[in-house]
Amino acid sequence: MSKRDELIAKYAADLKDKCGVDPDMDLLTKVTVGLGPSIYNADSSTVSGSDDSELATVKNNYLIKKLGLSDNDDLDVAIASVMNTYGQSNRNKYRAVVYYLLCTHFNKASVY
Repeated sequence: MSKRDELIAKYAADLKDKCGVDPDMDLLTKVTVGLGPSIYNADSSTVSGSDDSELATVKNNYLIKKLGLSDNDDLDVAIASVMNTYGQSNRNKYRAVVYYLLCTHFNKASVY
């Protein structure tokens, strides 16, 4: 099993155990591959739910640039919702899981 496959399995377990979501493994794999080498770096592979600049990066680089959504309050509400779903007390919020949840929230699987 490759390192990427191990990480995808870990992300799927987080989705099931911490978020109560049964993941679409094909979409999860595509989201993970789309993140490139950042998934292997301890800092860039996670999202800090309490860091406003980190959340702004998720909003600008992923929701607006990657998914093509327009900048409005719905994006902030969706990010807050995903952070609550993942659990505020959970320190390690994997970027691939956050992006997967946002992608499914906005029904943008077609981007991948």
